Amino acid sequence: MSEPIRVLLVDDQALVRAGFRIILESEPGIAVVGEAADGAAAIRQASILQPDVICMDVQMPGLDGLAATRAIVADPTSRAAVLVLTTFDREDYLFAALQHGASGFLLKNSSPEALVEAVQVLARGDALLSPEITQQVIARFAGDAQPGRPATDRADAAPTPRASAPEPAAVGSLTDREREVFELIALGLANSEIAGRLYLGEATVKTHVSKVLQKLALRDRIQAVVYAYEHGIVVPGAPQQR
Repeated sequence: MSEPIRVLLVDDQALVRAGFRIILESEPGIAVVGEAADGAAAIRQASILQPDVICMDVQMPGLDGLAATRAIVADPTSRAAVLVLTTFDREDYLFAALQHGASGFLLKNSSPEALVEAVQVLARGDALLSPEITQQVIARFAGDAQPGRPATDRADAAPTPRASAPEPAAVGSLTDREREVFELIALGLANSEIAGRLYLGEATVKTHVSKVLQKLALRDRIQAVVYAYEHGIVVPGAPQQR
């Protein structure tokens, strides 16, 4: 029998932690091994308990979730993946956490099933961005994140090279197919969606994704999204090529 996924809950509201505990412990194969009410306690608990996944709030008294995430990810003894539970009204926190090593993001109003799935995804070593948050990433790095202006809809968006920005040398090591996969990762598409778009098998797409991350020295898909937009590899908004 495999070991259960060890989860640490970090939130300054006891009722929120209690609710998450009930949801997660109702799922076979998940065990909540500890709780913390602020970032400093989260760092201590992460070191002592060695959880597989940390469900991390951002706005907390004292040391916040961003600083805690940065410290935990930087600790070479830590094996934990950090799942940030966020809301749309603090977009600045979202992008800072992306850059500090969080492996997943989920809106706090997501369903219980989505929370369970996110914990399972991170425990497998994958990364997770909800489609809504992926669109915020795209809009932010494209310069579209303005109050009242909706993010580009994924179905109508297509990756387009930003010719004015020089590409990092590492991107040149990608094959044409890997480049296609990379651009679709940057739009937030899952492996199944990329497979459908490029008429490939999911196993083949997974191999391409692994090679892209390896060649670009990226930890996961979240870093790939950030990398693509920081370096001007793709921008949203061009008509989709059918």
